[in-house]
Amino acid sequence: MNPDSSLTLYNGVQIPAIGFGTWQIPNGEISYNAVSFALKNGYYHIDTAFDYGNEQSVGKAIRDCGMARNEIVVTSKLPAEIKNYKLALDYFERTMKNIGLEYLDLYLIHSPYPWDDRETDYTKENIEVWKAMEEFYQSGRCRAIGVSNFRVSDLTAIMENSKIKPMANQIRFFIGNIQPEVTRFCKENEIVVEGYSPFATGRIINNKAIASLAQKYKTTVPKICIRYVLQKEVITLPKSIHPEYILQNKDIDFEITTEDMEYLDGLKDTIVI
Repeated sequence: MNPDSSLTLYNGVQIPAIGFGTWQIPNGEISYNAVSFALKNGYYHIDTAFDYGNEQSVGKAIRDCGMARNEIVVTSKLPAEIKNYKLALDYFERTMKNIGLEYLDLYLIHSPYPWDDRETDYTKENIEVWKAMEEFYQSGRCRAIGVSNFRVSDLTAIMENSKIKPMANQIRFFIGNIQPEVTRFCKENEIVVEGYSPFATGRIINNKAIASLAQKYKTTVPKICIRYVLQKEVITLPKSIHPEYILQNKDIDFEITTEDMEYLDGLKDTIVI
């Protein structure tokens, strides 16, 4: 998969292979400027979430960019702690008010469990919330719906108790952490995989093994990380607030050989997760 490619959801919606991630970018001028710069420089896929706290600035940058709305894919997410139907309806409206757009291209349940309660089984609650997600989709205010951080068991429960199966699953995906079981399940069931944190939240940048490979390709560690994800047929969501890095993260003009992909596959024990 090339940087300018797209993956097609099973309902026909196309998602650009490289998106612009906005996690940890604060609301206000910083996020507005970063998203505006990204949109002006070839990013047509912007990823945000209610929990990021920056939907307002992200939405304003999209509205102000001068591009037609149908040229941009916009993703947001229902907060992880929202686990009932009525609250899901409420928080969707909050997101739509924040972002100021007529529709979202992709709306995801952010997690199968609240961030502070990862041990409790929320299967029943996720099925209830998915009913609301189906309504958002059927209303036309979301062109596609999906999930984030869902495991195989979480996905199976939704698929066995719904009319519409998830169209995408956004998971942590980077060299050393490619979640093979859930990734394989998604691909077998026509669920597109999106990978966030391609740089392992910065922890991968100083990895000597990857740096050595980057030197071989006359490129940088971040570019190796992004190219690796693309060659796994997974959408990648690099993030930066610095114009030079935003440009570099989209300029992926090389391909990693099969041998070197296998080498990177074997680096799990060298990556601090």
